Amino acid sequence: MREPAGVRDGMKIHLRMLGCRLNQSEIDRMARQLEQQGHTLVNDAAQADEVIVNTCAVTADAVRSGRKLIRELHRQNDRAHISVTGCHAQLAPQEIAALPGVVRVVGNLEKDSLVAQITGQPVAEFDLEPHERQPYPGAGARTRAFIKVQDGCDNACTFCVTTIARGAGRSRPANAVVQEINSLHQAGYQEAVLTGVHLGSYGHDLGDPDGLRRLVQRLLAETAIPRLRLSSLEPWDLAPAFFDLWQNPRLCPHLHLPLQSGCDDTLRRMRRHTRQHAFRALVQAARAAIPDVRLTSDVIVGFPGETDEEFARSEAFIHEMDFAGLHVFRYSSRPGTPAAKMRGHLPEATRQARSQRLLAHAAAQEERFAARYAGRALPVLWEHISGASEHGFLQGGYTHHYLRVQAVHPRILTNHITPALLGAYNQGAVQATPVIE
Repeated sequence: MREPAGVRDGMKIHLRMLGCRLNQSEIDRMARQLEQQGHTLVNDAAQADEVIVNTCAVTADAVRSGRKLIRELHRQNDRAHISVTGCHAQLAPQEIAALPGVVRVVGNLEKDSLVAQITGQPVAEFDLEPHERQPYPGAGARTRAFIKVQDGCDNACTFCVTTIARGAGRSRPANAVVQEINSLHQAGYQEAVLTGVHLGSYGHDLGDPDGLRRLVQRLLAETAIPRLRLSSLEPWDLAPAFFDLWQNPRLCPHLHLPLQSGCDDTLRRMRRHTRQHAFRALVQAARAAIPDVRLTSDVIVGFPGETDEEFARSEAFIHEMDFAGLHVFRYSSRPGTPAAKMRGHLPEATRQARSQRLLAHAAAQEERFAARYAGRALPVLWEHISGASEHGFLQGGYTHHYLRVQAVHPRILTNHITPALLGAYNQGAVQATPVIE
C-alpha cells in the first residue's frame, strides 16, 4: 500500500459503491461533504486525484466484485490514490491494502472520518446552504436522498456477516436526522429514505424500544420534505400500531419486510425471530391499515439443510403472501458465520434452480401488482433522463409505492412530483403519461 497523498485544495474525486442502500447513503453523504469543502466530483476515474470505494461483503460475489472494481479503477488511472472502506474493508483489511493503487483502508467504525482523512479539512454535519451538485456513477439525479439513521446490528442471524462487519447497533441522534433532512429539502431533494443495518431497532441502544416510530413522527412534524420512505424493516420489530403512521400521506406506502424463508424449520436454523403465523399476521395488519401498500421482501434459497420439502413450504408461503416484489439470493457461505459450519450445504445447481423458480414467480407477482393500477393516475417523482426521441425525453421515476415508471414527455420533469396515468407494465417498468396542466 502506497503512502496517502498530502492535503490538497480543489481535488477531483471519484466515488463508487457496491451493495445496500446503507452503503448508498454513506457514499451520498461523503459526496455532500466533499462538495461542501469545495472539491469536485468526477464521473470519469481517469480524471480523479482521489478515489473512494465503499465495499460490500454480504456474498462471495460482492467480495469478488469489489476487488475487481478496485483493480479496474487502478487500470483506468494509476496516478489516483484509492481509499477503500465498507464491510469488505472491515473484514479483510490486509487483502484490500495489497490491491494496486490502494493508499488507505478505513473500517466501518472510522468511516465517518474518511473525508476528513483524505482532505485534511473538517466536515459539516449537514449542508450549510443549497448548491448545485454533480452526480457521480450510480447516484442518479439528486432527487431522492438516503439518510443513515442507524448502523450495526445486535441480531445473530446465522447466515449474516453484517453483524461482524458493522458491529453493535447504534442510533444517530434524532436532532441530527431532522437537521439533515431539512437541509437536503432546502437543497432541492424531494424524498428522504431512512436506512440502517437494522432500521427497526432505531433507539433501542438509547433505551427507547419505540424509537423508530417516535423518529418518524418527529420527521413528519418537523420537516416538510414531500416524501419520506422507510427502507428494510425486520418483521419482528413492528407492532400493528406502527402502521398508524401511514395516516400521513407523506409517508410512502411501501414496506420492505425481509422474510428470508417461508419455512419455519429453515427460519429456526437461520435464527430469524419470525415464523409463518407471525409474518402472516403482520402482513394482514399492514394491508388493512395502509391503502395501496406495496409489500416487498427478501428470500434466501439453498440455505444449508434446506430439503425439497422445506423449499416447497417456503415457495407456497411466498405465493400466499403475494409480494409485489422479491429479491432472491442464492445462499452464499460467509466465513465466520455459524451457517458456514452447518451440515447439508447444497450444490450450486440446486441453489440456481430454486432461485430461478422464485425469480420467475417474483416477476409475475410484480406484474400483477402493477396491473392493478393501469388506468389510474398516481404521483411520480421523476428522477432521470435516459434518452430522447422526436416525441420528447425518455424519463424515469417512481410512484409513491415504488413502482418504476417510464414516460416520454417534451419537458424535462426531473425532480418534480407530478400525477401520471399508468398504463402497461413492460420489462420491469410501467409505461405512463404525465398529467400536467
